[in-house]
Amino acid sequence: MESEEAGSSGASTTQPRGPDVNQPPSVLVLGMAGSGKTTFVQRLTAYLHARNTPPYVINLDPAVAQVPYPVNIDIRDTVKYKEVMKEYGLGPNGAIITCLNLMCTRFDQVISMIKKRSDQFPVCLIDTPGQIEAFTWSASGSIITDSLASSHPTVVIYDQAPIYRCFFNKADIVRPTFALRWMTDFERFDEALEDSRSSYMNDLSRSLSLVLDEFYCGLKTVCVSSLTGEGFDDVMKAVEESVEIYKKEYVPMYEKVLEGKLKIDEEEKKRRRGTAEKPLVSLSKDIEEHLAPNIEQIHLGGVDEENAEDAENLQR
Repeated sequence: MESEEAGSSGASTTQPRGPDVNQPPSVLVLGMAGSGKTTFVQRLTAYLHARNTPPYVINLDPAVAQVPYPVNIDIRDTVKYKEVMKEYGLGPNGAIITCLNLMCTRFDQVISMIKKRSDQFPVCLIDTPGQIEAFTWSASGSIITDSLASSHPTVVIYDQAPIYRCFFNKADIVRPTFALRWMTDFERFDEALEDSRSSYMNDLSRSLSLVLDEFYCGLKTVCVSSLTGEGFDDVMKAVEESVEIYKKEYVPMYEKVLEGKLKIDEEEKKRRRGTAEKPLVSLSKDIEEHLAPNIEQIHLGGVDEENAEDAENLQR
């Protein structure tokens, strides 16, 4: 298992400038606790193994007791969840975020290992903690996501998405047809809330739906069942489509931002260089003035000759 190598290696390789669009994509699987993220990763892993295209799998959930799929990198081999709780006096959620923060300090090694093995897999699957706020509201989630996206194609799958895909898992239990309609038609959602308008939660949901209406209209969705295997052909098609969007939209935006940042850095270097040079020039002049030899004129002769010489100097 490569987990120990990721945790113990001290050397970091220099990443090439700009994303490598030819590298297989990484797929981050996010979602609320109990939404079926780990089961989804397990089923997708089995789906790819059955087609003789095994994925590269990473587990970023430090609190999980067992991982039900073969894993290449496991955060639990690098940081110990219960020891973090004990050492820092944290609760479960705080310990998970702290474990992710500690993992971020070595995430450049994870990216290097993904790149090193990129010719051996079609996709890299990354399972995340059930506490979705660990990725959406913490620095560690931004660092991990941005580091991946700036290195190679990256897709975010949100189980109920820089490229989002929304996957409705457990479709074998309840078909999400009604939710798909709500995402694109606010009036239908409003009608569903009409019978219990006085409820505070319904009023809050209606207000939030007005905010999310535009977001959901452009969100691509896929219906899957991790139990029956339904929809996983569509999952891989959706990932391929997202990679193309990544190449056409994200990479040009990234390169533009990178170019602007490099220009700002260069201007800052010039400013610092100029600021550093000015005191040196001033100091050299002061040194010349203060260190210049103060040679007194030696007068030959008596007092009359000295006075005559001083008078001649004053006339000059």
